[in-house]
Amino acid sequence: MERFLKLLRSHNLKELLREYAWISRYSLRYKAQVAWYIFTGILGIATSLTGSILSKYIIDSVTGFNTHGIFVALVFFVLMQLSQILFHGISSRISTKVSIRVNQEITAQVYDKLLVTDWEALSSYHSGDLLTRVTGDMTTVSSSVLGWFPEFLTRFLQFGGTLGVILYYDATLALLALLSAPVTLLMSRYAIKMMRRHNQRMRQLSSQMMSFHEESFQNIQLIKSFDKTDAYSQKHRSIQTQLRDASMDYNRFSIHKNTIMSLIGTVVALVCFLWSVHRLWTGHITYGTMTLFLQLSGSLTAAFSALAGLIPGAINAATAAGRIMAIMDLPNEDRTADAEAEAFVQKHKSSPVTVEAKGLSYHYADGRQVLTSSDFAAESGQIVTLIGPSGEGKTTLLRLLLGIVHPKAGALFLSAGDDRIAVSPSTRALFSYVPQNNTMFSGTVAENLRLTCPEATEQQLYEALRLTCAEDFIRPLPLGLDTPVREQGGGFSEGQLQRLCIARALLSDAPVLLLDEATSALDMETEQAVLQNIMTAQKGRTCIITTHRPSVLEISNRIYRIRNDRIEQVK
Repeated sequence: MERFLKLLRSHNLKELLREYAWISRYSLRYKAQVAWYIFTGILGIATSLTGSILSKYIIDSVTGFNTHGIFVALVFFVLMQLSQILFHGISSRISTKVSIRVNQEITAQVYDKLLVTDWEALSSYHSGDLLTRVTGDMTTVSSSVLGWFPEFLTRFLQFGGTLGVILYYDATLALLALLSAPVTLLMSRYAIKMMRRHNQRMRQLSSQMMSFHEESFQNIQLIKSFDKTDAYSQKHRSIQTQLRDASMDYNRFSIHKNTIMSLIGTVVALVCFLWSVHRLWTGHITYGTMTLFLQLSGSLTAAFSALAGLIPGAINAATAAGRIMAIMDLPNEDRTADAEAEAFVQKHKSSPVTVEAKGLSYHYADGRQVLTSSDFAAESGQIVTLIGPSGEGKTTLLRLLLGIVHPKAGALFLSAGDDRIAVSPSTRALFSYVPQNNTMFSGTVAENLRLTCPEATEQQLYEALRLTCAEDFIRPLPLGLDTPVREQGGGFSEGQLQRLCIARALLSDAPVLLLDEATSALDMETEQAVLQNIMTAQKGRTCIITTHRPSVLEISNRIYRIRNDRIEQVK
């Protein structure tokens, strides 16, 4: 009893219970289907036991030359076999249907969660790891909704029903068939601990492999350019070796465990067989009863082994659930100002908006200080340029403006007339943004442009392309706006992609435009033409640009330098 209480207090068991409590929420949502699954499983058990008993009477009738009722028994025996096939098909159908629904439901919830999770909290996870959790872990959890508790219950009922039939005919045989139970129970605690450890290791390595594949495929051009294909091939094999070693370790553990259980099962089966032979030899049972005993003793051992065999699946599902729960427990972005921001946006989306920062300070989670007690202002109708060495905080300031990260001190707000609102995730509708790197999605040119304005007409799309000097290379294309854009903008040059990204941002018609090194691939003439078009198209627009290029400085109304964690106005 003391050991049992100690096990209950162990961290592993507490974690398992917490993880299975989370999984059980989905079982309850599909309780009708789960009930049907269990019901068909019980019917399958009943038909199996009935078939075994009928086979006893058939054999006894044949061996005793007593054919009275044998035809009826044969008919019912066949019906029981057909019923088992039917119930198995129904169970399989229900299981597949529920697994798909649960998988899609959890996947949708996690995907939605990732979209609203605080960026800093989410950035601690590699995208490859997130993909592994959204794919492999989801499948494991969804299959466990009908693959563990209902299976446990039906196996338990099979065990109980089989044991009851054997006890009815021979109590000694029932005890002999249960000889493996104490050993299985003694091994369970050690098995749970080891299986959980192996599962966690395997999933971590699988995530590492997914992350490596994702990064290397995305940067395959760079790998080729650096002539590092051999190095990456070796690194890939190194991760494969770790994954193989982990798989072999788990396999070794499984073989040892299964070998012990198989040996015990073989011994128990042999003992049951010898006991049945003895009872038959002494005339206590018939040939039919001996056949029944051999069938049921095997079924009893198999049912108990199946109950024990559910442990790996339970551990695997719990480990997967724990990994998903870690994502679901991440903090969300603060959207408490949504109503206030919506009112501000509706009132001032087409009005001049000023951006201001007072005493702004920010540092990342690792403690790296980026901004300290800094002031900043960008008024409507102005081009405000941020300059400074790479890594000094220009992009971070834009993230602060977009509410992706949040000030540690000071204030950052938007004002229009006499109204003022603090910058937050809720105020993003007032900004249009063009990041440093190419951010075009797979699809067509039109689909990419309409990302910020789904209702935009073809005329509006071409107007945005005209303003960014992109119409000249899009209109002559055979498919025009329907031209496919491959992954990472494949098919277009870097300068063309930058102009398409700016056009997409303009279509949102937001009063504040953020350009993060967004014209770095353009020649000076095109760059100035694009910026002048942007400012003349909407005279009250506020444009904030980060750049290293002197050509932008010539047309800037105000220039700030970020240096040594401070924002300093230089013009």
